[in-house]
Amino acid sequence: MKKGILAKKIGMTQIFDENGLLIPVTVLEAGPCFVTQVKTAENDGYEAVQVGFGEIREKLVNKPEKGHLTKAGTPNLRFIKEFKFDNAAEYELGQEIKADIFEVGDRIDVTGKSKGKGFQGAIKRHGQSRGPMAHGSKYHRHAGSNGACSDPSKVFKGKKMPGQMGAVKVTVQNLEIVRIDAEDNIILVKGAVPGPKKATVVLKESVKAV
Repeated sequence: MKKGILAKKIGMTQIFDENGLLIPVTVLEAGPCFVTQVKTAENDGYEAVQVGFGEIREKLVNKPEKGHLTKAGTPNLRFIKEFKFDNAAEYELGQEIKADIFEVGDRIDVTGKSKGKGFQGAIKRHGQSRGPMAHGSKYHRHAGSNGACSDPSKVFKGKKMPGQMGAVKVTVQNLEIVRIDAEDNIILVKGAVPGPKKATVVLKESVKAV
């Protein structure tokens, strides 16, 4: 992997391509990010680039973080993420990374935290079917039988049951970049990405690029 950046999800819209086809896109504010540390095999045992995103007020940064960012010569940043770039040695401390690190047509993997849905039943959480809706059935949206009786006398782990839905780390792979506004650090990605508006997501060069 040679490309990666942190971004903020702005929302979704739609655009038309040169053939007049409508394309649903997610608008991402990708950067500017700053290189806060370059890790080397000699000092750290592996090569990676630590990147910061999202400028914040000085009072919101604790002293260890402040010293780390001051040494790198970067602004006060809210989010720190590490990328294991193949070309990590090419990056410099304090270097700015913008949306133009990607190109139109690139395939990317987008990682974010999905929207939390709270406690949900088996129908919404797992797509299970409901029972008859007549008054006499007394079985409408129940999860159904949990398991056998005397043998094995337990419910196996992993059974699809009601519980907490969403608010988990999700990666959507092989999304296409359809437009880039380098001046405003805006990337338009075909399709949807995880998380609500204003959520922070991670963009990486896709390992499934076709």
